[in-house]
Amino acid sequence: DGLLRTQGVQPIQLPVRSPNLNAHAERWIRTVREECLDRIIVLNERHLRWVLNQFVYYCNQRRPHRSLKLQVPDGPRVYCREGNVARRQVLGGLINDYYREAA
Repeated sequence: DGLLRTQGVQPIQLPVRSPNLNAHAERWIRTVREECLDRIIVLNERHLRWVLNQFVYYCNQRRPHRSLKLQVPDGPRVYCREGNVARRQVLGGLINDYYREAA
């Protein structure tokens, strides 16, 4: 809050349990829970941080988004059109990431 205030930004306090006031954050939390945390037994805080890091990386670097016409937000801009399709397991196989190997 201190950094924001020095820039002249006034944070708005939202009422507790008001999901309609912050729909993007609520949708992200729902996605993380449904696609990731509901399927994993988290052992401790360190494990939770690792799982969330892997999931966020997958969502931002590898997962296609409908709103971006099935493009990846931070992914590669050049795609290989030839070569065998290979699978990479993310989070111990919870998520399968498919990509093309170099021809």
